[in-house]
Amino acid sequence: MSRATEDSNRRMLRARDAMDRAYAEPLDVPALARIAHISEAHFIRTFRATFGETPHRYLQRRRVERAMLLLRETDRPVTEICMEVGFTSLGTFSRTFRDIVGEPPSAYRRRGPVAAVPSCFTMAWMRPSSFGEAGGDAAD
Repeated sequence: MSRATEDSNRRMLRARDAMDRAYAEPLDVPALARIAHISEAHFIRTFRATFGETPHRYLQRRRVERAMLLLRETDRPVTEICMEVGFTSLGTFSRTFRDIVGEPPSAYRRRGPVAAVPSCFTMAWMRPSSFGEAGGDAAD
């Protein structure tokens, strides 16, 4: 990988990390481009080439992911969740949610709470592996 590609990826990751941290804030392309230290047009093209989607779509998806958790884990009104995750219109939220998830927020909520993952699975998944590590012995 060339140094220029590494630098570009680092800039895009910086902007994406900002979106992950402040997804509920009113983020726009000019602000994100400033974070990445590049022009707005170049930012949109480079972000899409790096992550496979536009910055706007990434931010929408991130907001919907958070809303999915809130819908299944709380009994707060859909409108309140919509505003909390950064949407300013219930209609836009509902349409975007349906486009990404495949069903409206109310239908998604009716499924009920997300089942807990068994702790034995979680522990096994989180356990460090010696596979491929220098000097590691799987028999230890």
